[in-house]
Amino acid sequence: MAQGRGTTSSTVALGLVLICLFVCQFEIIESKEYIVGDALGWTFGVANWPNGKNFQAGDVLVFRYDPQAHNVVAVDAAGYNSCKVGLNSKVYDSGNDRISLQKGANYFFCSFANHCQMNLKIAVKAA
Repeated sequence: MAQGRGTTSSTVALGLVLICLFVCQFEIIESKEYIVGDALGWTFGVANWPNGKNFQAGDVLVFRYDPQAHNVVAVDAAGYNSCKVGLNSKVYDSGNDRISLQKGANYFFCSFANHCQMNLKIAVKAA
């Protein structure tokens, strides 16, 4: 079957237009990295650290701490409120943990004796 003049160039042009439209429809979203507690790291007194920050799903929280003194436990709201590690909780203990935020509420605390009760915990909401 013969093609008419200009068919190939029209197809290429249409393809380029579609690619441009596709690329323009998507924002390039770069995740941010936050050191929990800033220069102090993951320690007592960080409960208000998330205040005033605008977190997005995919942003990474970096928990820096002495693993002989603390850990980080990712929990649900019930675990956060009760300071109890649940069956589905994830425990981190490297001293330099990197945790990507999920959309919605994200809860973390230290499960060492009484640390959560002494407010070594944070709640972070990611859009």
